[in-house]
Amino acid sequence: MTPPKPAETQTATLAEIAREAGVSAPTVSKVLNGRADVAPATRTRVEELLRSYGYRRRRAEASRSPLIDLVFHELESAWAMEVIRGVENVARDAGLSVVLSESAGRLTPGRTWADQVAARRPHGVVLVLSGLDESQRALLLSRSIPFVVMDPAGDPGPDVPSIGATNWQGGLAATRHLVELGHRRIGAISGPSRMMCSRARVDGYRAALETAGLPVDQRLVKAGDFHHDAGYRLGLELLRMPDRPTAVFTGNDLQALGLYEAARELGLRIPEDVSVVGFDDLPVARWVGPPLTTVRQPLTEMAEAAARLVLEMGRVEKATTATRVELATSLVVRSSTAAPATG
Repeated sequence: MTPPKPAETQTATLAEIAREAGVSAPTVSKVLNGRADVAPATRTRVEELLRSYGYRRRRAEASRSPLIDLVFHELESAWAMEVIRGVENVARDAGLSVVLSESAGRLTPGRTWADQVAARRPHGVVLVLSGLDESQRALLLSRSIPFVVMDPAGDPGPDVPSIGATNWQGGLAATRHLVELGHRRIGAISGPSRMMCSRARVDGYRAALETAGLPVDQRLVKAGDFHHDAGYRLGLELLRMPDRPTAVFTGNDLQALGLYEAARELGLRIPEDVSVVGFDDLPVARWVGPPLTTVRQPLTEMAEAAARLVLEMGRVEKATTATRVELATSLVVRSSTAAPATG
């Protein structure tokens, strides 16, 4: 049965939901405010009714904490530090603090996290390489807590604001650079296939080869996981091939560093024996020997854009069309690429 249209005032709406749920109005208020002292079954029943009624706490009446929640898929690398820096820049200017969370490799945080965010009532949530399931989205929406996904792992949906980068164009530019140097056997170490950014970079790699009239040899394309160890392990596989590639495009800088280690172990020189291109342009890319040619992904600027967007969403009373923004990538040529050796 479809619930009747809720009354215009908050008191009437809470009373109506309380009657239908068979609980008191204060209990509904506790659920709405993210209080922990509510039985799980009761909380679930009330949450379902709140979603059915489309109830949202009025922004003007909601007491927000001076926080931005920043949620990472994984929090363990220099990549994450660049993102934190960007969100911190915006939060500091707005007089806010940043709360960090990690979903331990899952593409959506656990339910406990959603309850904690609802209780904190931050100004907004920025999710990095993560997303929300329907119940989590409904919970945040019912509290008028805006959220933005940065570099979404999958398709966030047309109604979810997101900030990304031109990953396909970056993969194209990296591979085209190697082709223009004269390389014809070009390997690739991608990131996880479940992540849109990873797939887009490899699609750009394939497009550059096909545009140049070069075959895409699937034996030269290895699926990594964006970590150093994958770059090392898969780099050894590529560089031990009888007809090894003369150049390799890695899906990120960390895997490029793993490939550096594999080349050293096999006695191969970069770029004399194998050229390497990364992706991200982390600070370490300038410090390694030789300095790494890479595709600059404007991580700090992406994080700043995501934080600004989520704060702007919190200031606007009326719902607006979801925003999807892609910031430009650019190739940064350093010393890890050169023309292939002859003979």
